Amino acid sequence: MNHKTKAENEATDTQWPLWEVFVQEKQGAPHEHAGSVHAPDAEIALQNARDVYARRGRLLSIWVVPSAAITATTPSDDGPFFDPGNDKIYRHPQFYKVPRGVKMF
Repeated sequence: MNHKTKAENEATDTQWPLWEVFVQEKQGAPHEHAGSVHAPDAEIALQNARDVYARRGRLLSIWVVPSAAITATTPSDDGPFFDPGNDKIYRHPQFYKVPRGVKMF
């Protein structure tokens, strides 16, 4: 006879949700994807991310995002989704005039 509670059965039958981890090493630097962790909630995900990714060096900030909340492109989006907007001249640097007194590289 199985005497486990519903929570115990769920814990053994399923895996915790996947969280994507982003880290920032220096003030002003962008957050970069470091990897993933499994955790039941955001607080535990932050702790797991700290334990896994902060041991490599000092970090300034850690973000965790549920993987299920991320919307991404697929390889089949390779066509029109990524085609450049050549008809939108404001996307090209030639569109902008350099003000007097600004040095160009």
